[in-house]
Amino acid sequence: MHRTHNCGELRLQNKGEKVILSGWVQRVRDKGGMLWVDLRDRYGITQLIFQEGQTSEDLLEKARKLGREFVIKAEGEVTERYAKNDKMPTGDIEIVVENLTVLNAAKTPPFTIEDDTDGGEELRMQYRYLDLRRNAVREKLQLRHKLMQATRRYMDQQNFLEVETPVLIKSTPEGARDFVVPSRVHDGEFYALPQSPQTFKQLLMVSGFDKYFQIVKCFRDEDLRADRQPEFTQIDCEMSFVEQEDVLNTFEGMMKFLFKEVKGVDLIDFERMTYAEAMRLYGSDKPDLRFGMPFIDISDLTKGKGFNVFEQSEVVLAINAEGCADYTRKQLDALTDFVKRPQIGAKGLVYVKCNEDGSIKSSVDKFYNQDDLKAWAEQANAKPGDLLLVLSGDLDHTRKCMNELRLKMGSDLGLRDKNTYKPLWVVDFPLLEWDEDTKRFHAMHHPFTSPKPEDEALIETDPGKVRANAYDMVINGVEIGGGSIRIHDRELQSKMFKALGFTPEEAQKQFGFLLDAFEYGAPPHGGVAFGFDRLCAMFGGSDSIRDYIAFPKNNAGRDVMIDSPATISEEQLKELHIAVNKK
Repeated sequence: MHRTHNCGELRLQNKGEKVILSGWVQRVRDKGGMLWVDLRDRYGITQLIFQEGQTSEDLLEKARKLGREFVIKAEGEVTERYAKNDKMPTGDIEIVVENLTVLNAAKTPPFTIEDDTDGGEELRMQYRYLDLRRNAVREKLQLRHKLMQATRRYMDQQNFLEVETPVLIKSTPEGARDFVVPSRVHDGEFYALPQSPQTFKQLLMVSGFDKYFQIVKCFRDEDLRADRQPEFTQIDCEMSFVEQEDVLNTFEGMMKFLFKEVKGVDLIDFERMTYAEAMRLYGSDKPDLRFGMPFIDISDLTKGKGFNVFEQSEVVLAINAEGCADYTRKQLDALTDFVKRPQIGAKGLVYVKCNEDGSIKSSVDKFYNQDDLKAWAEQANAKPGDLLLVLSGDLDHTRKCMNELRLKMGSDLGLRDKNTYKPLWVVDFPLLEWDEDTKRFHAMHHPFTSPKPEDEALIETDPGKVRANAYDMVINGVEIGGGSIRIHDRELQSKMFKALGFTPEEAQKQFGFLLDAFEYGAPPHGGVAFGFDRLCAMFGGSDSIRDYIAFPKNNAGRDVMIDSPATISEEQLKELHIAVNKK
């Protein structure tokens, strides 16, 4: 027997019991006549004690040879500690060791296995199996486990069936780039790894499964960021005989259940906002509603005064930073530098201070008098002590810049509390968006999204004006998931493919299986997919999803632990019918 208890469960009520513990040596403290070993496993730490006069010389010498991360088995008696440690659950007891077995010696690890480690991120990723021993990392994966189990409980209660779909599928031209897998037995042909199980879950609805879900791995060969990985996990869901409201209610319920079960938080009801409203007020389709500062359009109040910057602008937008009129010139210059960064791209920033004495001071006093500036303030509902920040230019670009400025102000003013949650459904997205490079429309979500019934006739005459029966779940400015009511009619799906630039032959070749299925009685259906890694990061209060993945890739998409991706042998390349590049 390697253990009777784990290293986190013994308490004073176990005093006098003979126990066996196994685990890793966290640290050794040798005071000459007395030696302590902190023994660690997944469940916690228990202190072992070796003492001259009570411990044999051989055993004491054996303990002195222990190093960090040695795997050992200790047998002994539970006793009450003289100097208790109230910072650890087992801090009232220790084990007087009577027998010690070294199960495996260990090299000194390249970094300290503690919460506040001395290892940099790249080093810890290289030795990820050691990093996973740290409490801070393990707790994140335990949170992931809890979320996964709670998700399954909720979906089972709602009569969803968990069904696995294929991993080796067919490459499609829409969406992000596919990872492709060459076929050895079919010369010149390739599988693709799924970006999502989209068509398969729709086929399951055609099959009459009614409610499907899957916690599934997906793959996208796209540029990497902190919240992206080449492989990621989705909570993938689909329902039959539903309209948009049915889907929103079901998965708003799921999110409330997860927050209550995992975090003990009662999530408030979800606000609803159209895409057009989100862009007008916040310049983003995933606005952070933990604080205000909506955009105020003051374009009409700024024209005809000789200030060319505003005269030549399509739009002039302001936000009201309440209580910030005391910002110094240094602070305002820093904000100007922020919006002029290449990543944001504004040409400058105008400010208007609403002073406590009722006067107004701005950076454009040369062009606008007090009455002009007061009109701006009134439009923005600004009061004495407030600060207006103003940007101008082309509509889309100015909204993008102002969104970044708004988020920065929210952070600087401490308004983006990670323990406050403001959930939102964004609805009525455009169905299609025009791409200047390819000179054609692309699906804003995917080609199977249904248009709003009242806009359906516009697909062939004015596709840019068609609104989608689509929705995104947003919490605290993060897109947690998205979905839509799907097209379930062959004729409408064919019109959609035509609007996307597919010839009938191309549509049949790529998606003929789905078009054919629609002719055998496809029910109305819709669904949603949630970024599970992103959801874990939100629940854990982190910005990066890598912390919640057992073996993540780095920013370059590499697994530095196993050194992947890697080259393969010439023999393998020949078997796969891939030409060998001789340099």
